[in-house]
Amino acid sequence: MRELLESVAVGELSPAAAEARLKGYVTGDGWRFDATRERRRGIPEAILAEGKRPDQVAALTVAAVETTDRALLTRVSPEHVAAIEDRLERSHPEATVDRRGRSLLVAGPAYEPPSLSATVGIVTAGVADGPVAEEAALVCEDAGATVDRIDDVGVAALDRVLDQLDRLRVADVLIVLAGREGALPTVIAGLVETPVVGVPVSSGYGHGGDGEAALAGLLQSCTVLSAVNVDAGFVAGGQAALIARAIDGASEEKAKDSKSKQ
Repeated sequence: MRELLESVAVGELSPAAAEARLKGYVTGDGWRFDATRERRRGIPEAILAEGKRPDQVAALTVAAVETTDRALLTRVSPEHVAAIEDRLERSHPEATVDRRGRSLLVAGPAYEPPSLSATVGIVTAGVADGPVAEEAALVCEDAGATVDRIDDVGVAALDRVLDQLDRLRVADVLIVLAGREGALPTVIAGLVETPVVGVPVSSGYGHGGDGEAALAGLLQSCTVLSAVNVDAGFVAGGQAALIARAIDGASEEKAKDSKSKQ
């Protein structure tokens, strides 16, 4: 405890980092950041910017960087981004910002991303699925997986899917996104032996155009797949990242066993 306090006193450790070590989380203006979620669950806490004030999101971002060396944010607005960049310029000018649509990864100088020997294929039915796909991709890349994007291959022209079968079949896990009736994940799951995580997207119009029809289609799929909630790119990315990490770990164990037998 004394060493911790001395580190804060001389500026070697921020109050947020010290609080995280003592409690496992950091508190702020109406929020708490779970700094130990990655150790506990394998996936870090993402900061959902939607519904929060720009100053709250900026403060959360700084707390995440100070305690986990990076911050992963989803559903950011231009106002959120401006507040984050202003706060970082004053407190952590060395941090880098990687923006993907409505998602953001802020990395401190000490951040060293992991590397997994696993590939996540992220497949979209149409361009409208892009923002949700970017959210999933950022989570997978942050976890260290290689991401292979296959875009705009919806079932309205099935040849577009069949042309990509080789790429689909070599991926270790697939995230497949679709709006409208949500047919693409079901079709792909029937063509590969790879685990498929289906993401219904709130694109389309008319009855069920808010993603409900796509979600119902995935839940009723006659092929084996997993389904997440509407527009839940972070959840799909986290699930795929955990699978990729398990595959990477199994590959390492297999390599060790092979060496020990030689």
